[in-house]
Amino acid sequence: MATNNPIENWWRSYQFRAALKKGNTILADQLLRQIQSAGARLSWPEKLYKEKLQFEQTTRDYRQQISAQYRQLSQFRQQLEELDPNQQVGKSANVLAPEPEFIEFISQNFKLVEHDENMLQCTGIDRCVFDDFEENLADFIKEEFSSLSRKNNFKSLLDDAIEDITMLKSGQDPQYRFELSPHVYLMRYFLDNVYCAYLAWFLIYKSGLLPTNINILDIAAGPGTVAYGLALLLQSSSSLFAIPPMHVSYYSLEQQKALQYRGLQFWRKYIEPQETATNAYFRFDTSSIFDYDNQSRRIPPDFFDFVVISHCFFSDPERRTKSQAVYNEIFTNCLRENGHVLMIIQEKKLFRPSGIRQSESRSQEESVVKRFVEDMGLNLVWYKYLTSRDKREPVTPAEFGKFARENLAGQRYMSPLLRQYFKLKYDANYALDDYVILAKR
Repeated sequence: MATNNPIENWWRSYQFRAALKKGNTILADQLLRQIQSAGARLSWPEKLYKEKLQFEQTTRDYRQQISAQYRQLSQFRQQLEELDPNQQVGKSANVLAPEPEFIEFISQNFKLVEHDENMLQCTGIDRCVFDDFEENLADFIKEEFSSLSRKNNFKSLLDDAIEDITMLKSGQDPQYRFELSPHVYLMRYFLDNVYCAYLAWFLIYKSGLLPTNINILDIAAGPGTVAYGLALLLQSSSSLFAIPPMHVSYYSLEQQKALQYRGLQFWRKYIEPQETATNAYFRFDTSSIFDYDNQSRRIPPDFFDFVVISHCFFSDPERRTKSQAVYNEIFTNCLRENGHVLMIIQEKKLFRPSGIRQSESRSQEESVVKRFVEDMGLNLVWYKYLTSRDKREPVTPAEFGKFARENLAGQRYMSPLLRQYFKLKYDANYALDDYVILAKR
């Protein structure tokens, strides 16, 4: 228990203000508890912060009450449908019917704003789901580093992995071949990419295209970002309505087995023990996509409802051309007749091969997207530009940093690790700058 000592009280208050200034809410929470425990008189900033925490708790309590009411309503609907199956007009037993309450919940919590038919701004998040996910991921990294850091060459191993994976920021292709590449990816880009995959699956769900028994082929799957995005979306929905039993068959095609292994390791540690855990069957394939001709018999033909390519579009022209030919062959051989292809691509990698700079021109954007889809041998169903901002035009890092601090959800638990190991001078935020494209053969 903290003591009521004037000097200690002043020091705790000073640390509290410094923590708030840096955006370190975890430390601020701890210091406020110590200040209250000591019986010290709260300063004006401390009182305001305490009121903020109380308001957030009230909001969470209110949300839980609403969630309970939604679950009761969903159960009531299910009972009615069991009594009279004819009430299920327009519903398919094999597809999750979009629930208006859940769509409204996601739209409000993620602060979704449709600026036009193809541009969707997102600045919010489902804190209950993502905070818990992020905290457990940060704990997972800490456990890994507690043993790995005993190696004499730990710093050089970390520096090599960071230098390699930072190439993504400039639109280049990392090698992911270093011992700590999986850990660095999980720290720096995994949360943002899961955030994006979550919203991509939400858009598919909203379109009425998400099967209850779904077979997914994830090309260049990394640590399973696509599977995590779907699992967290189902986790969000379970608090609002009773979803029917689901089964996910997930085929991970990823050459870097270390990425696959770390992703599965965390899945078993975090996702599987949950009461609402996704019923998923995993199959792992560490073949290179460029060796597809020799490995094609391993991938089930005419089996998959979705073939997903998330962020695996090469900058190198030769590799890009080769990969497109392989992707086209996989779509032809492995996708079910009515299956879909889901592609998530960074703005830089979509526009640069065309020699075009992203602008506010929707006609130019549509032309680039359609050409990209046609080069894949596909027909466009729809696309969305998922962005944190309200404009397409790029801005400077400094301008975006200011916008992020003022508007975007912070990564509360990962930011301290990024400051420690990446030497970041700022806290990370959940940010989007990707095109989500749905297509068919």
